[in-house]
Amino acid sequence: MKDDKYYMKLALAEAETALKLGEVPIGAVLVDAEGGVVVCTHNMRETWQDATAHAEILAIRDGGKLLGRWRLSDCTLYVTLEPCPMCAGALVMARLRRVVYGVADAKGGAVESIFNIPGHRSLNHQVAVTAGIMEDECAAILKRFFVLRR
Repeated sequence: MKDDKYYMKLALAEAETALKLGEVPIGAVLVDAEGGVVVCTHNMRETWQDATAHAEILAIRDGGKLLGRWRLSDCTLYVTLEPCPMCAGALVMARLRRVVYGVADAKGGAVESIFNIPGHRSLNHQVAVTAGIMEDECAAILKRFFVLRR
């Protein structure tokens, strides 16, 4: 049976691809209600010179196109790093059912660390959150990237 760890491993594989491209190694996987993988993405900000090309945004954009709808209310997004404010807002706007992330981002996290955008009761939709899936592995790839950059 496929579980959160299974999908996070796929997101980590995407993070590895990002690392090879010189991108901050963040990967994301969008999964439908039946557990089918809709799309796997990774950061492309440096490659595309696009500040919005975060793994989560790309997964939501590509997933919506593939599914033929912008409401992703039956989908779960797996991402290796806690989403930033832009991405957390996109989770709400896409009406995602759930987000699962690996490692918290104390400097930019907008799901639990600094803000709680997906759970804010004033918004018209809340996204369920699961944190800490494969946390050590998700943290390790980020550490490896920043050691290489210094």
